[in-house]
Amino acid sequence: MIRFGPAGIPLSCKGRTLRDGIADIHHLGLTAMEVQFIKVNPLTRLALDEEVGKLPRELVQQLPVSVGPADHQGGAPSLEALTSPIRRRDSLTTLTWSLAKDYPDLQLTSALARALDTELTLHAPYYVDFFGSSDAREQSTRQIQWAGVLAQGLGARLTVTHLGFYGPGDRADSIQQLGEIVTDLSAWLSKFSKGAVRLAIEPSGHPDVFGSREEVLDLVRRVKGTVPVLNLPHLAARERTTFDTTEQLEPLVRQFVDATHGPLYLNFSGVEFYGPGEFRLTPIKRGLVRFDAVAELLSERDYDVTVISSSPLLEHDGMYMKLLYERALTRRWTKQHAPAPARPVAKPSAARPAAPVARAKAAPAVRRSVRPIAAAAGRKEGRSHVRPHGR
Repeated sequence: MIRFGPAGIPLSCKGRTLRDGIADIHHLGLTAMEVQFIKVNPLTRLALDEEVGKLPRELVQQLPVSVGPADHQGGAPSLEALTSPIRRRDSLTTLTWSLAKDYPDLQLTSALARALDTELTLHAPYYVDFFGSSDAREQSTRQIQWAGVLAQGLGARLTVTHLGFYGPGDRADSIQQLGEIVTDLSAWLSKFSKGAVRLAIEPSGHPDVFGSREEVLDLVRRVKGTVPVLNLPHLAARERTTFDTTEQLEPLVRQFVDATHGPLYLNFSGVEFYGPGEFRLTPIKRGLVRFDAVAELLSERDYDVTVISSSPLLEHDGMYMKLLYERALTRRWTKQHAPAPARPVAKPSAARPAAPVARAKAAPAVRRSVRPIAAAAGRKEGRSHVRPHGR
């Protein structure tokens, strides 16, 4: 199955809630949405007296993502703690998120997405730093975990994330450390969501940021519970190629499909190159990478793919990509079901000329005498037909 959708609430959506966006996506004929968890506003505080004895997910107008003892101070989220009654002197970490107020709000959004057959995924905050200070590393880890909590509440199947810059020193050491971090995150997410949400690793278009084709594929093969994101604009900028033909594109897609072991997650937009890496994302018609080859390849193979538009035009380019795919699918169907060419009619042989067609004899013309008729007419009128004397 092929799904198309935008990375965020559609630009044309009048409302700005997740449910408004999902409804608009359905009306536009799209079937996927990547929820953007960009701005993080955590607050850690002690539990209030009126909250003691309640489940964290029952709190109104709040999104608790972590509960623990007073010295917990925003530790790793725990499914057991979030599904157990709050105790006195517990410490709660809650999020303020513009797209959802509380867990009942998340559940309503999840139910609407299922009813409208809209697949949801969630992108964690874009800024990640695992090689800065210890506080930066802790904050980056928590943000990905909080994104996993929200993804589980929304019923999303993926938590998508970047892994940030390489650390100082040898690049191989940075890759090894990132592998250990991702292993811990994937194990935590699998336990928290009971395997319902997987961690998706996105490539980068900048050579100083982790995320080349080889690095992403090698990481997801080594770490259980992770999948790669085929972000074509990032890879095109990183590898300085535009993937104009299906011959160039098919080996790349095959590598990511084999490493995913399930539905492929593909991210697309236009892109401009500048210097050693990616300059900026653009609308598809203005970028250096076109979707035509992708549409042609998807129409010729039985892939299970979710295509997300990260273009500045969001749903407009999402619908444009769907249109290109449907055109390619129509061409393929027409070619496969074209009628067989008509057989040529055999010409008569020159050695045996065709027999002449016999002509039918015409019946002899009947000659009628006019004189008797004229004489009879004269007698009827009493006229004499004797020629006068002298004439």
